[in-house]
Amino acid sequence: MLAHNTLRTLLFVLSFGLVATAQGAGIMKGDAAAGEGKAVTCSACHGADGNSAVSTFPKLAGLGEKYLLKQMKDIRDGRRPVAVMAGQVDNMTDQDLADIAAFYDAQERTSEMADEELVDLGRKVYMSGIMERKVAACSGCHSPSGKGNGPAGFPGLAGQHADYIAAQLQMFRTGYESPEGRTNDGDSKIMRTTAFELSDLEIKAVASYASGLRQ
Repeated sequence: MLAHNTLRTLLFVLSFGLVATAQGAGIMKGDAAAGEGKAVTCSACHGADGNSAVSTFPKLAGLGEKYLLKQMKDIRDGRRPVAVMAGQVDNMTDQDLADIAAFYDAQERTSEMADEELVDLGRKVYMSGIMERKVAACSGCHSPSGKGNGPAGFPGLAGQHADYIAAQLQMFRTGYESPEGRTNDGDSKIMRTTAFELSDLEIKAVASYASGLRQ
């Protein structure tokens, strides 16, 4: 009996250690079913299925679980100030946010149409970048089809509102020089560096092109 109890204790300690290690490493599995109920208040802006009707609010459907979780945590913890999100996730735990991320990532994103007049320029920036200004191709991280890279935390852009994509690029461009812009792209500053070298027209064109892609 003593040996049996000792074994059970050892297994418990080992299991707890594994959970603690996983959480410490930032690994958290979301429950989409639980997230559906927790996301009810989010639907007012982002839509019940994560497809917002207004272009100022991003579509969250199929955006990538890892990316969604990071953004919500950054907003909650003050690393990404978003005025319209003030107070929305302040009292949510990491698990709450993981569940919401899992729910929205499981939804199918609706499609959008690119502006035909901007397609050529948008395709050039998205697929090839701008060599003379050392602007990397968007397709390298977000994929040629715009589906993104979920495991790496790069969001899918296909079907996202063009106005929203453009607004975020402008915020990253501002963040290159000022903390008033968006700065939560990590120490590599990959988005800030890229956006800083883009003109207003290039931002509008690449946002439109990415929006019109099909995953």
